[in-house]
Amino acid sequence: MLNPSFKIKLDKVVSSLLIILMALMVFNVTWQVLSRYVVQNPSSFTDELSRYMLVWLGMLGAAYVAGQDQHIAIDILPKRLHGKSKMKLMILINALVLLFAFSVMVLGGSNLVYITFILEQKSATMQIPLAYIYTILPVSGLLVIYYQMFQISNHYRLYNS
Repeated sequence: MLNPSFKIKLDKVVSSLLIILMALMVFNVTWQVLSRYVVQNPSSFTDELSRYMLVWLGMLGAAYVAGQDQHIAIDILPKRLHGKSKMKLMILINALVLLFAFSVMVLGGSNLVYITFILEQKSATMQIPLAYIYTILPVSGLLVIYYQMFQISNHYRLYNS
């Protein structure tokens, strides 16, 4: 079984990052509106920065929600099953999510980061390497994998008790 105290610490770190990101995003968008309509001198980087912050917020938020087992799900079958049948189904679902996170987010995201790093692609306004922006894909994929492994171990422990 995976260590529950590590998961609690990881949850706190991820939720703190989400709070900080959201606060920075609100500040950024507020400055964008103020600079455009009050100062009459629109800031050139705020639009691009808010888009990248939204990507990071969405990906980290999805990983966090997966860790809380609160992601969107169709629960018709789990509601009808009970006992060991339900636990087997839950283990299968978590394993499929883990497989998706590994293949699409970690492998695909790492490939995207590698390609954009090699091609030296940069953002239009801020001139930040896009590889840094896309790094959140494999990172959040690894978080989802950890969370799914944690949930699988919990279901397996309940299944065998």
